[in-house]
Amino acid sequence: MVAPQPFFRPRGTPFSVLHRIRALMKLGHDVDLVTYPFGESPELSGLRIVRSARPPGVRDVRIGPSVAKIALDVPLFSKARGLARTGSYDLLHTHEEAGIFGAWLSRAVGLPHLYDMHSSLPQQFENFGRFNLAPIVAGFRAAERYTLSGADGVIVICPDLLDHVNGMAYAGPLELIENTLDFDPPNDLPALARDLRHRLSLNDQRVVLYTGTLERYQGLDLLIAAASKVLQQVPDARFVLVGGTAEQIAALRKLAAEHAVEHALVFVGSVPATDVFAYLQLADVLVSTRARGTNTPLKIYQYLRAGKPIVATRIHSHTQALDESSAHLVEPTPDDIAEGLRRVLTTPPYAERLSFGARSLSETRYSEAEYMERLGRVLDRTLAAHAARTA
Repeated sequence: MVAPQPFFRPRGTPFSVLHRIRALMKLGHDVDLVTYPFGESPELSGLRIVRSARPPGVRDVRIGPSVAKIALDVPLFSKARGLARTGSYDLLHTHEEAGIFGAWLSRAVGLPHLYDMHSSLPQQFENFGRFNLAPIVAGFRAAERYTLSGADGVIVICPDLLDHVNGMAYAGPLELIENTLDFDPPNDLPALARDLRHRLSLNDQRVVLYTGTLERYQGLDLLIAAASKVLQQVPDARFVLVGGTAEQIAALRKLAAEHAVEHALVFVGSVPATDVFAYLQLADVLVSTRARGTNTPLKIYQYLRAGKPIVATRIHSHTQALDESSAHLVEPTPDDIAEGLRRVLTTPPYAERLSFGARSLSETRYSEAEYMERLGRVLDRTLAAHAARTA
């Protein structure tokens, strides 16, 4: 497996990679993961982490497209090529831009190639607002076509990507596997949530919780602007934001001060993955104010499993996974977000109905059994497609 990520760190794609590995192990496979020279090293029986060299001057890598990623990908691909040529593997499994390299390497060494598509590479430039220039985007569109042409099987993580790949006339095995797996919650979750409430000085206040990165596309400026409106009607509301870097938190604190709501915001920063369960437990409402994008945020599946009422913006990222029975959907404006939060916080029967809808959707559509069945199926079909192609 080749993952051009700082592995492991508690953010979207690394979570997806980790749970994909855990699922592969449940199916009886061992995994050698080639990844960046940054991140934690989880100890899992059957997983060997092989880290590529760190280029001079590169000390870390941020989320999204960057020059550092290009510099890191060169030694990453070199390391993957060396391992693949040993003849010790029965499958090459690539993530994100590693699929470009995988399309070439799989042909060079005769390995079946399964491409794990977490996003459309050209679309990342628009989402992150970096290098969003026509020649660069056109180049990555061509690279995406090349990747798909060199894949014996493809996994996509949301319906929008499924439509995208079908629209590119990909004819091989294609499987939709949403990022629905999670860790097992701790046994003493209620006690942990009570301790957390005390530690954060929340007392009996009602908690609006956000978890995830604090990137601009998450729309947290909208949430902070909405907070002042919510507090006018629900003065005991507190907004707890879990995730982000010190620099991002400082910028949002400044914005909160401009809106005179800094007293009602609690910035937690990044926490271990298993700690998130306690934060979800103490929430009265879970919120996702993402302003743009088409991929479903991983947090949405966590929110659904938590069985708490959800307020989310009515954009394609959310509506391909949520509907009016499982979440209160709002326009991505401060006024609409504030009204949605106010309604959920002040109308207990409505909040309970949304909680029931969230739990039901998680149990019926996003179960672990469904995930495992789809993963096993795409592995079998990928191997069969490669055998047919090379016969």
